[in-house]
Amino acid sequence: MKALSTILLLTITFSCNAQINFKKLKEVGENTIKMAQPAALTEGEIVEGLKEALKVGAKNSTKSASKPDGFYKNKALFIPFPKEAQSAADKLKDLGMEKQVNEFTMTLNRAAEEACKKAAPIFIDAILNMNISDAKGILKGSDTSATHYLRKSTRQQLFNQFAPIIEEALSKVGATKNWESLAGTYNKIPFVKKVNPDLKAYTTNLAIKGLFHLVSKEETKIRNNPTARVSEILKKVFGGNG
Repeated sequence: MKALSTILLLTITFSCNAQINFKKLKEVGENTIKMAQPAALTEGEIVEGLKEALKVGAKNSTKSASKPDGFYKNKALFIPFPKEAQSAADKLKDLGMEKQVNEFTMTLNRAAEEACKKAAPIFIDAILNMNISDAKGILKGSDTSATHYLRKSTRQQLFNQFAPIIEEALSKVGATKNWESLAGTYNKIPFVKKVNPDLKAYTTNLAIKGLFHLVSKEETKIRNNPTARVSEILKKVFGGNG
């Protein structure tokens, strides 16, 4: 009887100790999991991260676009002969002026490349002045939601600032002079409808479109490729997305 009592006592003691140890192990495990989980991002960190992503994207994009052939030999950015003047281009080629038409198209792209050298500060100012109230939605949105927000929020401002740069670049690379020569020849042809597209607006719109295309690619890269997160804030904000 005494032996049986001893066995029961040992069994109860072991059982209690096991429960206590299991409880401790559970608490340690839960605390370890909590420590392993990243701290929740603040609204300020999300905004900072998004702006940093766009700044990185803008700098890389303008650098890529402004290099020689950045537009001219990039199918996604290439600026073609103005559509409203395509009939003029076809007619001029029939007159043996294909070389001049191609040279003019090249100067349009050269103007965009030249203008993009001065685009980075414009983008950066626009990014720094953004007031992103829906930052969390952008972070959790599509791979290009930040670029879309930037485009929607700043496009007109960018156009207003970019247009004079494009106009200067068109003149610098000879696009304006080449167009005057081509248009002058075409408009002398009997019975044709005279053409005179707004080269500044045309080139500016496509230059900005091309830049945003590159920015969106940079944003996608930062969201999905850890090696593209070149700063601590990018790693922190986008670390859970890649």
